[in-house]
Amino acid sequence: METINIPSTYLFIVTIVLFLTLLIASIIILKALKTIIKVTMPELEQEEKASTIPSTNKKLQRKERWNKIWGLNPLDKEEEIMIDHEYDGIRELDNPIPMWFNALFYSSIVFAIGYLLVYHVFGWGMTQDEEYQAAMQAGEKQRIEFLESSGSNIDENSVTLDLSPEFVAAGQEIFLQNCGMCHGNLGEGLIGPNLADEYWLHGGEVGEIFRTVKYGVPEKGMVPWEANLTPVQIAQVSNFILSLAGTNPDNPKDPEGDKKETTATEEPTNTEEVKI
Repeated sequence: METINIPSTYLFIVTIVLFLTLLIASIIILKALKTIIKVTMPELEQEEKASTIPSTNKKLQRKERWNKIWGLNPLDKEEEIMIDHEYDGIRELDNPIPMWFNALFYSSIVFAIGYLLVYHVFGWGMTQDEEYQAAMQAGEKQRIEFLESSGSNIDENSVTLDLSPEFVAAGQEIFLQNCGMCHGNLGEGLIGPNLADEYWLHGGEVGEIFRTVKYGVPEKGMVPWEANLTPVQIAQVSNFILSLAGTNPDNPKDPEGDKKETTATEEPTNTEEVKI
């Protein structure tokens, strides 16, 4: 199984989110447990009432700290923070920026500096362009592995003309099983077009025929065969179709498409694609 590389930025963000989620969940659970204990053990509540006076100062201190963090000021202290000047009877409060906002602001600066150092100075992490290139390379590797696992890395760009008897015979067997019902067993054309004449609807070169067989022509009723045939089998049937040129079968269907003269020979080649 191939390992998926997750960018470190995503891991950092996910870690922060998980940490905050766990923190909030812990606070909620603790408060819930405290409430449950108060309900199930009334004597604890009585003890708490007895110690209310000492704890009042602590609560006030906690409240002041929270107010300072959130930048809140009690109404009874508004006169202390009132700015002297006024305009049209309107006066302003000298409310400082909340502590949480400053913390978030300066944290973003620290994060930006860290991001700059990690990705653009020391090169420890991949940039978006590098991630894209890595993803493209991984996709190409998977495509090649898929083609190799199918039996060959042949596609419409690398297929070559091979009219050797063995190769054409294998293509003929595939053609009779899958294509004869529409194109005729001799390629004379039935529902589909005549494949033995010099006219082609979607190109008469071996790569063009390979592409037509592989992806099909859904708008004209021809299904794609890439899920049913391996690349080698598609190459075999494509070469068999080219071998039908000039056979002149009986009862041929009328020509369709553009005329293209073929020059196919019976000499196989595996190094250069022969244009038809």
